[in-house]
Amino acid sequence: MSWLLSGFLDWFQKTGDHVVVATAEEFQRMLRGAALRVTRPRVAVLTAVYAHPHADTDSIVGSVREELPEVSHQAVYDSLRVLTTAGLVRRIQPAGSVARYESRVGDNHHHVVCRSCRAIADVDCAVGSAPCLAASDDRGFSIDEAEVFYWGRCPDCSPPATPDRPRAAPDPPLTPSDLSLPAPDPTPIPPDRS
Repeated sequence: MSWLLSGFLDWFQKTGDHVVVATAEEFQRMLRGAALRVTRPRVAVLTAVYAHPHADTDSIVGSVREELPEVSHQAVYDSLRVLTTAGLVRRIQPAGSVARYESRVGDNHHHVVCRSCRAIADVDCAVGSAPCLAASDDRGFSIDEAEVFYWGRCPDCSPPATPDRPRAAPDPPLTPSDLSLPAPDPTPIPPDRS
Protein backbone atom coordinates (compact mmCIF):
# COMPACT_ATOMS: atom_id res chain seq x y z
CA MET A 1 0.00 0.00 0.00
CA SER A 2 1.50 3.30 -1.01
CA TRP A 3 2.22 6.06 1.53
CA LEU A 4 -0.43 8.20 -0.23
CA LEU A 5 -3.13 5.56 0.23
CA SER A 6 -2.00 4.97 3.81
CA GLY A 7 -2.29 8.72 4.49
CA PHE A 8 -5.82 8.77 3.09
CA LEU A 9 -6.81 5.78 5.21
CA ASP A 10 -5.39 7.39 8.34
CA TRP A 11 -7.25 10.62 7.63
CA PHE A 12 -10.57 8.85 7.08
CA GLN A 13 -10.38 6.75 10.24
CA LYS A 14 -13.12 7.00 12.81
CA THR A 15 -12.20 9.82 15.14
CA GLY A 16 -13.99 10.46 18.42
CA ASP A 17 -17.73 10.02 18.12
CA HIS A 18 -18.03 10.96 14.46
CA VAL A 19 -16.96 9.60 11.12
CA VAL A 20 -15.27 11.83 8.58
CA VAL A 21 -16.96 11.46 5.19
CA ALA A 22 -14.86 11.91 2.09
CA THR A 23 -15.88 13.34 -1.26
CA ALA A 24 -16.26 11.32 -4.45
CA GLU A 25 -13.00 12.81 -5.72
CA GLU A 26 -11.16 11.61 -2.61
CA PHE A 27 -12.61 8.11 -3.05
CA GLN A 28 -11.45 8.18 -6.67
CA ARG A 29 -7.91 9.04 -5.51
CA MET A 30 -8.06 6.19 -2.98
CA LEU A 31 -9.06 3.73 -5.71
CA ARG A 32 -6.29 4.93 -8.02
CA GLY A 33 -3.80 4.80 -5.12
CA ALA A 34 -4.72 1.13 -4.67
CA ALA A 35 -4.24 0.56 -8.43
CA LEU A 36 -7.97 -0.06 -8.90
CA ARG A 37 -10.12 1.11 -11.76
CA VAL A 38 -12.50 3.89 -10.74
CA THR A 39 -16.12 2.87 -11.34
CA ARG A 40 -19.36 4.44 -10.20
CA PRO A 41 -20.36 1.34 -8.17
CA ARG A 42 -16.99 1.26 -6.35
CA VAL A 43 -17.21 4.94 -5.46
CA ALA A 44 -20.83 4.49 -4.33
CA VAL A 45 -19.90 1.44 -2.20
CA LEU A 46 -17.01 3.33 -0.57
CA THR A 47 -19.37 6.23 0.13
CA ALA A 48 -21.90 3.86 1.74
CA VAL A 49 -19.32 2.06 3.88
CA TYR A 50 -17.82 5.33 5.12
CA ALA A 51 -21.26 6.79 5.86
CA HIS A 52 -22.58 3.66 7.62
CA PRO A 53 -19.90 1.95 9.75
CA HIS A 54 -20.50 -1.77 10.37
CA ALA A 55 -23.27 -1.97 7.76
CA ASP A 56 -24.32 -5.32 6.33
CA THR A 57 -24.43 -6.01 2.61
CA ASP A 58 -28.18 -5.41 2.25
CA SER A 59 -27.84 -2.00 3.93
CA ILE A 60 -24.96 -1.13 1.63
CA VAL A 61 -26.97 -2.22 -1.42
CA GLY A 62 -29.85 0.01 -0.27
CA SER A 63 -27.55 2.98 0.27
CA VAL A 64 -25.82 2.50 -3.09
CA ARG A 65 -29.18 2.25 -4.88
CA GLU A 66 -30.15 5.66 -3.53
CA GLU A 67 -27.32 7.04 -5.66
CA LEU A 68 -27.31 4.42 -8.46
CA PRO A 69 -30.80 2.87 -8.72
CA GLU A 70 -29.74 0.56 -11.55
CA VAL A 71 -26.84 -1.10 -9.71
CA SER A 72 -27.15 -4.87 -9.24
CA HIS A 73 -26.59 -6.82 -6.03
CA GLN A 74 -23.73 -8.59 -7.80
CA ALA A 75 -21.98 -5.30 -8.61
CA VAL A 76 -22.11 -4.33 -4.93
CA TYR A 77 -20.85 -7.78 -3.83
CA ASP A 78 -18.04 -7.60 -6.39
CA SER A 79 -17.10 -4.08 -5.28
CA LEU A 80 -17.04 -5.10 -1.62
CA ARG A 81 -14.80 -8.08 -2.44
CA VAL A 82 -12.37 -5.94 -4.48
CA LEU A 83 -12.29 -3.14 -1.89
CA THR A 84 -11.72 -5.62 0.94
CA THR A 85 -8.92 -7.38 -0.96
CA ALA A 86 -7.30 -4.00 -1.67
CA GLY A 87 -7.47 -3.07 2.03
CA LEU A 88 -9.77 -0.09 1.51
CA VAL A 89 -12.54 -1.61 3.63
CA ARG A 90 -12.59 -4.35 6.26
CA ARG A 91 -15.03 -7.24 6.50
CA ILE A 92 -16.03 -8.42 9.98
CA GLN A 93 -18.47 -11.10 11.05
CA PRO A 94 -19.37 -11.43 14.72
CA ALA A 95 -20.73 -14.85 15.75
CA GLY A 96 -24.36 -15.23 14.71
CA SER A 97 -24.24 -12.20 12.42
CA VAL A 98 -24.02 -11.58 8.70
CA ALA A 99 -20.85 -10.05 7.31
CA ARG A 100 -20.44 -6.34 7.94
CA TYR A 101 -18.09 -3.79 6.43
CA GLU A 102 -16.21 -0.84 7.85
CA SER A 103 -13.85 1.85 6.67
CA ARG A 104 -11.48 1.69 9.63
CA VAL A 105 -8.63 -0.47 8.36
CA GLY A 106 -5.00 -1.11 9.15
CA ASP A 107 -4.98 -0.39 12.88
CA ASN A 108 -5.92 -3.78 14.38
CA HIS A 109 -8.83 -2.39 16.42
CA HIS A 110 -11.53 -4.63 17.86
CA HIS A 111 -15.31 -4.53 18.30
CA VAL A 112 -17.88 -4.57 21.06
CA VAL A 113 -21.27 -6.12 20.20
CA CYS A 114 -24.52 -5.64 22.09
CA ARG A 115 -26.17 -8.98 22.92
CA SER A 116 -29.61 -7.35 22.87
CA CYS A 117 -29.79 -5.08 19.82
CA ARG A 118 -26.60 -6.28 18.03
CA ALA A 119 -25.16 -2.74 17.81
CA ILE A 120 -21.44 -2.79 17.00
CA ALA A 121 -18.83 -0.23 18.02
CA ASP A 122 -15.08 0.03 17.50
CA VAL A 123 -12.74 -0.38 20.48
CA ASP A 124 -8.99 0.07 20.46
CA CYS A 125 -6.57 -2.58 21.73
CA ALA A 126 -6.60 -2.76 25.52
CA VAL A 127 -2.93 -1.88 26.07
CA GLY A 128 -0.12 -0.84 23.75
CA SER A 129 -0.17 -0.66 19.98
CA ALA A 130 -1.27 -4.25 19.32
CA PRO A 131 -0.58 -6.52 22.31
CA CYS A 132 -2.96 -9.16 21.03
CA LEU A 133 -0.55 -9.91 18.16
CA ALA A 134 1.95 -11.44 20.58
CA ALA A 135 0.39 -14.88 21.03
CA SER A 136 1.73 -17.04 23.85
CA ASP A 137 2.45 -19.74 21.24
CA ASP A 138 2.19 -18.74 17.59
CA ARG A 139 2.64 -22.38 16.41
CA GLY A 140 5.00 -21.11 13.71
CA PHE A 141 2.47 -18.69 12.22
CA SER A 142 3.49 -15.17 11.26
CA ILE A 143 0.62 -13.31 12.95
CA ASP A 144 -0.39 -9.97 11.40
CA GLU A 145 -3.93 -9.47 12.71
CA ALA A 146 -6.14 -10.46 15.63
CA GLU A 147 -9.91 -10.33 15.57
CA VAL A 148 -11.48 -9.80 18.98
CA PHE A 149 -15.16 -9.30 19.74
CA TYR A 150 -16.26 -8.14 23.17
CA TRP A 151 -19.87 -8.94 24.04
CA GLY A 152 -22.19 -7.16 26.44
CA ARG A 153 -25.03 -4.67 26.44
CA CYS A 154 -24.89 -1.20 24.94
CA PRO A 155 -25.90 1.80 27.07
CA ASP A 156 -29.37 1.86 25.46
CA CYS A 157 -30.01 -1.81 26.34
CA SER A 158 -28.45 -1.80 29.83
CA PRO A 159 -30.76 -1.16 32.76
CA PRO A 160 -29.80 2.00 34.62
CA ALA A 161 -27.41 1.50 37.53
CA THR A 162 -28.81 2.13 40.99
CA PRO A 163 -27.10 2.09 44.42
CA ASP A 164 -28.58 -1.35 45.18
CA ARG A 165 -27.87 -2.70 41.66
CA PRO A 166 -24.64 -1.22 40.26
CA ARG A 167 -24.50 -3.29 37.08
CA ALA A 168 -26.68 -5.67 35.18
CA ALA A 169 -25.71 -9.31 35.41
CA PRO A 170 -23.93 -10.53 32.31
CA ASP A 171 -25.94 -12.54 29.85
CA PRO A 172 -25.16 -16.25 29.69
CA PRO A 173 -22.86 -17.37 26.86
CA LEU A 174 -24.44 -17.86 23.47
CA THR A 175 -25.57 -21.39 22.61
CA PRO A 176 -25.97 -22.96 19.16
CA SER A 177 -29.73 -22.27 19.30
CA ASP A 178 -29.01 -18.55 19.91
CA LEU A 179 -26.99 -18.50 16.71
CA SER A 180 -29.58 -20.40 14.67
CA LEU A 181 -27.07 -23.21 14.27
CA PRO A 182 -28.00 -26.86 14.56
CA ALA A 183 -26.92 -28.55 17.78
CA PRO A 184 -24.09 -31.06 17.33
CA ASP A 185 -25.26 -34.57 16.51
CA PRO A 186 -24.41 -36.82 19.49
CA THR A 187 -24.45 -39.92 17.26
CA PRO A 188 -20.91 -41.23 16.79
CA ILE A 189 -19.64 -41.32 13.24
CA PRO A 190 -18.98 -44.90 12.16
CA PRO A 191 -15.42 -45.60 11.04
CA ASP A 192 -14.73 -45.56 7.31
CA ARG A 193 -14.29 -49.20 6.23
CA SER A 194 -13.43 -48.55 2.58
